[in-house]
Amino acid sequence: MDDVVIDLHTHSTESDGTDTPAELVAAAAAAGLDTVAITDHDTANGWAEAVAALPAGLRLVRGSEQSCTSTDGTGRRVTVHLLAYLYDSASPVIVAEQQRLRAERRERLHKIAGKMRDDGFPIDPDELLASVPDSATVGRPHLAMALMRAGVVSSVDEAFATYLAGGRYYVARTDTPVEHAIEMINAAGGVTVLAHPFASARGPIVTADVIRSLAAAGMAGVEVDHPDHDADTRLRLRRLADSAGLVVTGSSDYHGTNKTIRLGAESTAPEMLDALADRATGCKIVVG
Repeated sequence: MDDVVIDLHTHSTESDGTDTPAELVAAAAAAGLDTVAITDHDTANGWAEAVAALPAGLRLVRGSEQSCTSTDGTGRRVTVHLLAYLYDSASPVIVAEQQRLRAERRERLHKIAGKMRDDGFPIDPDELLASVPDSATVGRPHLAMALMRAGVVSSVDEAFATYLAGGRYYVARTDTPVEHAIEMINAAGGVTVLAHPFASARGPIVTADVIRSLAAAGMAGVEVDHPDHDADTRLRLRRLADSAGLVVTGSSDYHGTNKTIRLGAESTAPEMLDALADRATGCKIVVG
C-alpha cells in the first residue's frame, strides 16, 4: 500500500505562490498527494476556485495562514504565523480582519517599493501593485519577483538576503495578536496550528512556554515537520507537542517556483489530520 501524503501548508497566486488555486490542486494530484491544504496568507479567496477544480480522489482542506504577533517569552513582540483550517470563511470578524491585513500589506509593499525606486532600483510601486489583483494578498515575495524580472537578483532568496529581510527597506506592519486570532478562528468553527515555530533562520522565535500558553488558549496543533526544522528541532517540538496535548503536523510550505520545496516534501499523519477535522465545525474537508 502506498504511503498517504497529506500536505497541510501550501500557497497559490492568491498570496505569494506561483500556481493558481486550480493549478495547485492539479499539481497536488499529479504529485500523488492524498490531501492538500490551501493556506494563502490572510485570505480565503482561493477556496472556491480550488474546490471547483478539485481532481477526483484528492481531498482539500480549506485554510489560511494568518499574520500574527506574539510575545517571544522574553518580553519582546515577534511575528508568528498561524495556520487556520476548516473555519467559516463568512465570519464577519474574520472577513474584516483579513481585509485589514491585506490592505495594510498593500500599503506596506508600496512604501518598500517606493524606497527602492528612490534609491535607483528599476521598480515602479504603482505598476507592482497593479500587477496583483486587489483580492490577492501581496507581500515582499512579489517585490522579490519584480527584482528578479528586472535582473537585479537571480532568485527570491537572494532578494530577501540582500535587500528585503531587514535594514533600510524594512517597513513595520500591524498584525493580529495571536491570542485574538486563535479566538476568532475557534469562534468560526476552525482549528489553529502554529506554523514553523522554531524556524530560527526566518527570524526571532517564541519559547516553548509561549507555545504551551497558546495551547491553553485553544490552539490545536504545531507544525513540526517543516523544511526549515532540522532533526533536533523536530524532536524537541514533538516532545513539546506531546506534553502540551497538541496535534503534530507536517507540511511543505509550497510556493510554486518561488521556492525549491516540492509538494508533499513533508507530510502529516492521517490520525493527526483526523484529530484536527474532528474538532472543526466551520466547514468540512472536500473530496474530489
